[in-house]
Amino acid sequence: EVQLVEAGGGVVQVGGSLRLSCAASGCRFNDYSIVWFRQAPGKEREGVARISSAGNFTTYAESVKGRFTVSRDNANDTVALQMNTLNPEDTAVYYCYGRHARYYRVEYWGRGTQVTVSL
Repeated sequence: EVQLVEAGGGVVQVGGSLRLSCAASGCRFNDYSIVWFRQAPGKEREGVARISSAGNFTTYAESVKGRFTVSRDNANDTVALQMNTLNPEDTAVYYCYGRHARYYRVEYWGRGTQVTVSL
């Protein structure tokens, strides 16, 4: 069974930092590109950062560019999302999503981790 498990969420003050992690099991992790999504109350889920299966290509939403950094450690089957200079608009549940690099219908979601940025 393939699992993606997020960790590292919590409450942080404006301007603070958090580091989220996504740990994979049950799959060949380096076959999957990973996207971090987030969903705030009353809003649609949005992709914030993507990293290719080899880790050599990343993209970011405009709203987080320059503040968030996605990285991966394929030896340990983990992906991290470093979030700096957080603001209240970053408050959301953050999800890890993995999609096979060749077989696009093979995809998995984590259950999410809550990030709350307080004033």
